[in-house]
Amino acid sequence: MEENNCRVVHTMGLNNCGGRCIIHAHVRDGKIEKLTTDTPAAAGDRVPLCACARGLNYDKTFFGPDRLLYPMKRVGQRGEGRFQRISWEEATDTIAREWVRIRDTYGPGSRYINYATGISAVASGHSLADRLLKLDGGYLGYYNSYSTACITAATRQMYGTSATGSSPEDWLNSSLIILWGHNPAETKFDSDTMYYLRKARKKGIPIIVVDPRRNDTAVALDAEWIPLRPATDGALLDAMAYVIAEEGLQDQDFLDRCCIGFDKAHMPAGVDPTECCLSYLTGERDGVAKTPEWASAITGVDPDTIRSLAVRYAVSKPAALIQGYGPQRHAYGEQSARGGILLSCMTGNVGVSGGWACGNGSCIRHSYPSLPLLTNPYPMEIPTFLWTEAVVRGRELTALDGVTGGERLDSDIKMIVNLGGNCLINQHSDINRTAEILRDTSKCEFILCSDLFMTASARFADILLPGVSMFEQDNITSPWSHSDFVGCVSKAVEPLGECRFEYDWLSEVAEKIGLGQAYTQGRTMGQWLEWCYNDLRKREPELPDYQTFREAGIYRYRNEEPVIAFARQRQDPERFPFPTKSGKVELFSEDIYRAAYRDFVPAIPRYVEPPEGPNDPLREKYPLQLIGWHTKRRCHSIHDNNPDLRKREPQCLWLHPDDAAERGLADGQEALVWNDRGRVRIPVKVTDRIMPGVAAMAQGAWYAPDADGTDRGGCINVLTSLRPTPYAHGNPQHTNLVEVAPAEEGPVL
Repeated sequence: MEENNCRVVHTMGLNNCGGRCIIHAHVRDGKIEKLTTDTPAAAGDRVPLCACARGLNYDKTFFGPDRLLYPMKRVGQRGEGRFQRISWEEATDTIAREWVRIRDTYGPGSRYINYATGISAVASGHSLADRLLKLDGGYLGYYNSYSTACITAATRQMYGTSATGSSPEDWLNSSLIILWGHNPAETKFDSDTMYYLRKARKKGIPIIVVDPRRNDTAVALDAEWIPLRPATDGALLDAMAYVIAEEGLQDQDFLDRCCIGFDKAHMPAGVDPTECCLSYLTGERDGVAKTPEWASAITGVDPDTIRSLAVRYAVSKPAALIQGYGPQRHAYGEQSARGGILLSCMTGNVGVSGGWACGNGSCIRHSYPSLPLLTNPYPMEIPTFLWTEAVVRGRELTALDGVTGGERLDSDIKMIVNLGGNCLINQHSDINRTAEILRDTSKCEFILCSDLFMTASARFADILLPGVSMFEQDNITSPWSHSDFVGCVSKAVEPLGECRFEYDWLSEVAEKIGLGQAYTQGRTMGQWLEWCYNDLRKREPELPDYQTFREAGIYRYRNEEPVIAFARQRQDPERFPFPTKSGKVELFSEDIYRAAYRDFVPAIPRYVEPPEGPNDPLREKYPLQLIGWHTKRRCHSIHDNNPDLRKREPQCLWLHPDDAAERGLADGQEALVWNDRGRVRIPVKVTDRIMPGVAAMAQGAWYAPDADGTDRGGCINVLTSLRPTPYAHGNPQHTNLVEVAPAEEGPVL
């Protein structure tokens, strides 16, 4: 589209915030002059897909002076960031040689694609490398994610599916909404999340936020805030369940018809009936009733507040307790997710309009486009968070560590493909240990990275390739869950320097290892995208033809009725059973009960004291609990190099005034934050918007160590733990103990 001699290209964000905002790139003389976005007028009666500050700064982020422009090879030690420019021919020769050498020397299970979400679209580095490796004998795969490992595993265990969410417009039928660790004002989540929450608030529906921080969502919605100590969500949920049962407020009919494991009368055959949820809550099993007073000592929440919250949730018909993903990124994150599901079942808020089944909350009404799915010839997978362990001791990892497809890995990881992601270093836990592992070239022998910038992860590459931004490629994207549309990513400008899309150079590697035709099937990337779209049209016949779709930039599906998760199961569980082994919601899991685990995993939802939690003896040395959050100025680590967005919200450490005063710290003062894993130097923000005894640092800041190893970038993962959660083997990055002091008074290494 032309406008005042300026070409307007309709495109869409494809980073992993879930928002998928509409972006209009105004291009003149091959350069982007400005970005504009969707408006309520343009959206009509649909949800506006408006860009936030991040989306409107995409051009400033992606076209800064720090872009990588040429392929390079490492010439210094891994992690030093010393590289030499090479040709694309040399780069693809080296990749092909190492690709084959490592396969032939150690087997296909020695090759690994690292978790990466820099491009959340049909054609991503991961999906394209996945295709080639599967054609070449396979590779060690992974399952679950850094984002939702615990809540997804817990939801599937209890409901048999992660599709537990209703469509968000149904929130307007709720009598009460509880946002438990859910902060869509900053995370975005889905484009329609805050849209409907604002409408609910305007309608007069009470909203409560449970979170150690009074986050931006609580502020934006003028919501009631209930702060609690990190990693104690399970205890608060247990006490709420106790109150509901004590007051006789549970929906016994739903529990009897649709669930197993709540009380003695509804336990699996051959299991001690006192293993049920109710016996745990009343203390029959362990002698400790899970009263509000019991939970208050753990959570820091007043007993009367706990009792009031429980009763309000139980008597508000219907009510939606919506769980965010932060609380499940704790050392026992599965248990908070399971506790929320127990409450939703006890209150009968499953399968009803205005209710919410808790758990993962996925609500996908339409198919997503994808490249053709190939079978991996190598059957084994690991939990995504355990890749560093697979580098160090892969052959020791077994099913007890979460290995699937076999009893034990047959190789350590020797090659890592890291394309468009920063989890190699920056977004993974315990950066100092991770960096130590990767520096040792006798362990992982070849690391291939493609990125736009010299990130902390890119510094550890052996071959580092310059990728393209969303403005330099065509692609197709879809939202995370609720928003029902397919979006078109359209090329607005030519790639900078020698930057190339991953498909182009992977096709050359494929040719050099004898798989060129099998990999491309004679198609360009553009032709593959058209193939993917036309394949999607077979399942979604209302879609227009491909050319019409690309010209419009988006297609919004016509949805007529809201989705209510498990409505049929609630009405007739015999005819429409839940997709579990028992056909019911499994509040008690016989599979867990009879399985072996390295650490304790209870068969029911219940609080388990976490390592580095509020009652860990380590608090004598490190008395503050440290959590992270998703700041409004970054999408994970993307945009941290954008100076305009840095000014919007400078990286800092939140401390309560009492904790700051105890340490002699003033607002804006430089502080040192440390534990046994590392040290971070960062300014302090003194605020009463955080629970006493808690410190918070926004995740995603770029790791920037000084000469003595102290991080100056404010990267929380210098301080986070590599100990996985016991059931999902997931990410525990919000469960950390630290101490804080004025920078000049901190310990010297």
